Amino acid sequence: MASITFLNKPVTLLGNEVKVGDTAPDFTVLNNELNPVTLEDSKGKVRLISVVPSIDTGVCDAQTRRFNEDASTISNVEVLTISVDLPFAQERWCASNGLENVHTFSDHRTLSFGEAYGVHIKELRLLARAVFVIDSNNKVTYVEYVNEATNQPNYEAAIEAVKAAQ
Repeated sequence: MASITFLNKPVTLLGNEVKVGDTAPDFTVLNNELNPVTLEDSKGKVRLISVVPSIDTGVCDAQTRRFNEDASTISNVEVLTISVDLPFAQERWCASNGLENVHTFSDHRTLSFGEAYGVHIKELRLLARAVFVIDSNNKVTYVEYVNEATNQPNYEAAIEAVKAAQ
């Protein structure tokens, strides 16, 4: 299992660690209209899954903006930003920041994504910062569990993985 810290204190990740080459596990999260969304809903596209502890923090805000800006120049890619924030908070964040094309999803209800991808932080009931790239055939081509949850992910490596997964 991946080992991470949150504010430099070790935390326990629950669920299954995902590795490059794995078939991407399915999950169910909620969109901003409270409708269920699964991995299959973006079938046939390359998916960049950007996992953030809370959309309302500076690092999570920067991560969400950066991946959406960088990926917008690549065809057949969908960026999914997933956190345990309530869908209402995610929708408010998008609206207050003028971001109409950002797809935010909530794992608050069941932690289906957190458990399937091994990012559920037991002690905090948050998701650990991570990045996954899944190709159009549902194969995982890139994984980054950020070792300190308050650090930025490796944006360049993730975007290169998205380009390579085309």
